[in-house]
Amino acid sequence: MKRVLLLVCVILPLQFAMAADDLAGGFSGKVVETMSTAGYTYVLVDTGSKKLWAAAPQFEAKVGDKVSVAAGTPMTNYHSKSLNRDFDEVCFTGSIAINSGDSAPSGATPKLPPGHPALNGSPTPALPPGHPSITGSPAAPKLDLTGIKRADGGKTIHEIFAAQSKLAGKSIAVRGKVVKYNSQILGKNWLHIRDGSGSDLNSDNDLTVTTTNDAKLGDTVLVTGKVSTKKDFGAGYKYDVILEDAKVAVE
Repeated sequence: MKRVLLLVCVILPLQFAMAADDLAGGFSGKVVETMSTAGYTYVLVDTGSKKLWAAAPQFEAKVGDKVSVAAGTPMTNYHSKSLNRDFDEVCFTGSIAINSGDSAPSGATPKLPPGHPALNGSPTPALPPGHPSITGSPAAPKLDLTGIKRADGGKTIHEIFAAQSKLAGKSIAVRGKVVKYNSQILGKNWLHIRDGSGSDLNSDNDLTVTTTNDAKLGDTVLVTGKVSTKKDFGAGYKYDVILEDAKVAVE
């Protein structure tokens, strides 16, 4: 009995690891279920040996289509608010191609958000529509950034970028104005804040924040969160500096 239990304990983690590898590395098969909501299309793909969920920027798909899912980012125990549905695991990818023989299959080259920088000349993989820019500064609307006071005991955005190696892993406070906001992407709200410090030229004037709190474009907010550096979400999405799971208070 002990040997059987030990074998089960070894096999189950290996199965979960293999499933995650399948999702991350891309796969193909036949669509057996599909749905679209909030800018996404979800497809359940029968690979012949298992059924795997994938999601990409909205495209046309129907049951019976043969699809190829590009490498992406697997999310485990994912809850979709718009679908009110839980997924044990789903792969978010920028490319789900319909193998119909068309010269430009659906989902093959989804567009990144306006102003999103090129990814070193490679194909343009995309997380869900509206995902914050990954490098450089996004094209922000013209907002008045004067009069934004430094947070008590906190840092300016320029100072955070300048001291990123020392601040990595530490919790900091920063005050800024929301210049870009996208809700419920990969289970979080994503916002960009600016405080008038730094410059577009040096790409140290715009800070990306993830949070479960709500805000809107133009809000002045006090943000408290942990600094993460060299963050890689896969599929080419990398951030030099980002505040993750932060508390955001609208002032």
